[in-house]
Amino acid sequence: MALYKSPSPLSEQARTAIAATLNERLSDGLDLHSQIKVAHWNIKGPQFAALHPLFETFAVSLANHNDSIAERAVTLGGRAYGTSRHVGKNSRLPEYPQETSRDLEHVKLLAERIEVYLSGLRESRAAVEGHKDTDTVDLFTGIITEFEKHAWFLRASLEG
Repeated sequence: MALYKSPSPLSEQARTAIAATLNERLSDGLDLHSQIKVAHWNIKGPQFAALHPLFETFAVSLANHNDSIAERAVTLGGRAYGTSRHVGKNSRLPEYPQETSRDLEHVKLLAERIEVYLSGLRESRAAVEGHKDTDTVDLFTGIITEFEKHAWFLRASLEG
């Protein structure tokens, strides 16, 4: 991938690698966003009133993070890849069983998928640390911190 001019002082090799890992996380994040929306639209059960708006909160937050990830890739001189077809081919998340309707089943499925997303973020953060790109590390850390909290909330909802 040829890079565009960037204000970053990082080497072209580092920027190429970082833009690639940002795009990997963008694919996962866009896929996770669509899966959260499927859960938001289809949830049924006694926890509907609490979970329906919670899932929307997750989706809005993730959409903002996805935008930040995409813009960071472009800032580094790369491109952002995010069409549905690209995401479908590149996301690490398992497919969402779209026939699911029960509230706690959605909670379980989203917790599992958020944990896959977090795993990818941690791998990317470690790779970026090796390139000494503290700005992208900070971006990943903020997302990890927030989505660890979301995963904890969902897991806590399943205990009882």
